[in-house]
Amino acid sequence: MTCKNCNNILIDGSEYCNLCGGKIIRNRLTFKNLFEHVSETFFNYDNKLLRTFIDLFIKPEEVIVGYINGVRKRYVNVFSYFALALTISGIQIFIIQKFQTDITFYDTSTAIGQQQQAMFEKIYKFSNDYQSLVIMLYIPIYALMARVVFLGTKLFNYVETLVIFIYTQAQISICLAVLTAIVIPLDLMSFTTLGMVVLPIQFFYYIYSLKRIYKLSTGQIALRTILFLGVLTVAFVLFSILVGVLMYLNGDMEQMIEAQRALKDSTSVN
Repeated sequence: MTCKNCNNILIDGSEYCNLCGGKIIRNRLTFKNLFEHVSETFFNYDNKLLRTFIDLFIKPEEVIVGYINGVRKRYVNVFSYFALALTISGIQIFIIQKFQTDITFYDTSTAIGQQQQAMFEKIYKFSNDYQSLVIMLYIPIYALMARVVFLGTKLFNYVETLVIFIYTQAQISICLAVLTAIVIPLDLMSFTTLGMVVLPIQFFYYIYSLKRIYKLSTGQIALRTILFLGVLTVAFVLFSILVGVLMYLNGDMEQMIEAQRALKDSTSVN
């Protein structure tokens, strides 16, 4: 008998291949064993996917530091998990576009409100259309900021820090997508409101994970959180300047200024 996956010669009665680890399948495919396979793959605690998802909450250091140190069989590897998160995020975007057509965020009864809403819709559309790209861009930035904040620990290099943030961001993206699939179709809240609710949870999950990964005390992680917020503020200011320059170059800034001037003139007349 040979393994159907790698053609390795097997001992009669083998349940798994001793070379590739593949399970030996003897029965023909039926609805019953197909259902059993799906259940085992996605809902059995012993499978990698569910174990990775659960352990990234209860012991993220075991998943992430384990991968960094060479443990590659127990959990889903970082790139596969991130790819899964991006795929699920694509479904999330479909749900948002399907069920949430009204994305009014500002008061459009005034000229300045209309300009603000138009700018919001541009940013909203861009973030939806290029969500995967946006995520892939800010993960390296977060990792760089973490390298500055945790420089004194000397535990991980930059690439290893990237792995930390890829795993944690994938976990957050999967959770947000699942919440979106529940909340948006039932019209419980808008996606923008959901995002604002999830944002502090996301922040504390990062703190929780980094505390366990770097083995810091509560006081140590508190000090580094303050430092991280300072670095983040500087990064936000630089990003705001960049956005302002881009708005000026494409004419959006001039439209905003004209709308504010028109609103001021109409208020003065009244």
